Amino acid sequence: MRFLLDELPFFLELLVSGLLIGMMYALVALGFVLIYKASQAINFAQGEFVMFGGFVVAASMRYHGLSLVLSLALGFGAMVVIGLLMERLVLRPLTGRGVIAIIMATIGLASILKGLLLLIWGPLSVNIPLPIREEPVEIFTLLVKLVAVVGAIISLVFLAGFSFLFLRSRLGIALRAVADNQTVAQLMGIDVRHYFALTWVTAGVVATIGGVMWGNMIGADVHTALIGLKVFPVVILGGLTSVPGAVLGGLIVGAVENLAAGYIDPFVGGGTKDFVPYILMILALMVRPYGFFGEQVIERV
Repeated sequence: MRFLLDELPFFLELLVSGLLIGMMYALVALGFVLIYKASQAINFAQGEFVMFGGFVVAASMRYHGLSLVLSLALGFGAMVVIGLLMERLVLRPLTGRGVIAIIMATIGLASILKGLLLLIWGPLSVNIPLPIREEPVEIFTLLVKLVAVVGAIISLVFLAGFSFLFLRSRLGIALRAVADNQTVAQLMGIDVRHYFALTWVTAGVVATIGGVMWGNMIGADVHTALIGLKVFPVVILGGLTSVPGAVLGGLIVGAVENLAAGYIDPFVGGGTKDFVPYILMILALMVRPYGFFGEQVIERV
C-alpha cells in the first residue's frame, strides 16, 4: 500500500501530461474527421499539413524577422491556399473515382509538401518561440509543461467552437447534410463543392495551429509530419466521423503512450510510446473497427 501511495504522484504526472498531449492530438485529428465526413476521403497528408504550416510560421519568424502574429497569418494563409488547391486541382477531378485514387493523391501531396519544404528551407529544425515559459508549472502539486497546458486549452476551445458551429449554425447544418448524403444535399440546393473546399481549408487551419504548438515543443522540421501518423490511432479509436470520438481517442492515446514511456521505457531502453498507440489501433480494429463513436455501416446483400 505504501508503495502505491509513493508511486501515485508519478502516475498522476504521467497521466495528466498524457491527457494534455492527447488534446493536441485531437486537434490534428479534427482535420481527418472533417475531410472524411464531408467527402469520405482520408487525408494521408494531414501530418504534412501540420509540418508545412508549422514550418512556415517558424521560418517567417527566424529567417524573415516577422512577429508571431504576422507569421501566424502567413502560416494560415499558406495552408488555406494549399487546401483550396488540393480540393480544386486534385480531388475535384477525382470525383466519382475509387477510394484508392484519392488515397494515392493525398499520399502524393504529402511527398510534394515534404519536397517543397526541403527545397525551400533545407533539412533544418527550427524552434517556434512562443510567449510561454519553458519551466514546468505546478498544478495541484503536479509538474506539467506550460506549453502542453496552453496547447490543450487552445485545442479544447477550438474543438468546442467547431462542435457548436457544426450543431447550431446554418453552415453546420449544410456540412452535416453534405456528410450524410451528397446527392440529396445537391438536390436541396447546397453547393457541395464549396463545402468540400471549406473542409480542406479548415483542416489546413487546425493543422497549422497544431504545427505551431508541436513546433514549440519538439521543433519544426520535416519529421514533424510524423504527428500525422500518431493521429491515425486516435481517429480509429474514436471513429472517423465523430468529433467527440477524436477527443476521446486523443485522450486515450496520449495517456497510454505517456504511461508506457514512464513505466516501460526504463526497462527496455525507450521507444514504447512510438508503437503502443498502434497496438491500441490494431485491437480497436479487431474489436470495434468503426470506433467508439463511429458510424457502423451495415450492408445488405
